Amino acid sequence: MKVKFYATLRDLTGKKEIEISGVRTVGELLDKLDKMFPGIKKELIDEDGDVNGMILVNGHNIVHLKLWDTELKEEDVIHVFPPAGGG
Repeated sequence: MKVKFYATLRDLTGKKEIEISGVRTVGELLDKLDKMFPGIKKELIDEDGDVNGMILVNGHNIVHLKLWDTELKEEDVIHVFPPAGGG
C-alpha cells in the first residue's frame, strides 16, 4: 500500500510517500511506521489514545471508520496529516 505524508510529517520521515506491505489494520500500520520513523506515533496519537491529526484510507477518515481497527488492503492509499497548528 502507499502511505503519503504531509506537512511536518515529511520532515520527520524525510519522505513524501512510501510503500508498505504486511499490515492488516491502521494500528499495525502505525506500529510499523513508528519502528521506521521513531516518534511518528506520538505525533498522531494523543495521550488519551485519540487521533491527533488526520489519517485517511482511500479518502475516508478513520474517525468515521473503525479507527485503529480499520482494515487495510495492499492496494489502499493512506494519507497521513499532522495535527493542525495555528492560533
